[in-house]
Amino acid sequence: MAGLPYFNPHSIRNTLTSLGQTLCQSPEEFKAWSQNLGHEHVMTTLYSYGHVQEPRQGEIMKQLKNPRTSGDLNVEDLAKAFAEVIAKQNKEDKT
Repeated sequence: MAGLPYFNPHSIRNTLTSLGQTLCQSPEEFKAWSQNLGHEHVMTTLYSYGHVQEPRQGEIMKQLKNPRTSGDLNVEDLAKAFAEVIAKQNKEDKT
């Protein structure tokens, strides 16, 4: 009635998720970001709002061809976070 174009209320969550994907530097940080969005599971955030726009996808893929230094990726933290997510999901599936 105000003559404004339709604005999908979930678009703010898309924007916040995109910002989180850019700012968060560890799985733990993104988990906290996800919880701030009200999601118990980080996968909810990624599945529902975690779309990577094509231009950004291209940038990421180009960056992956460059060697990383050990400070860029903490594989142990990533593996631990992944294992925790899987264990929690398995526990919830059994209840």
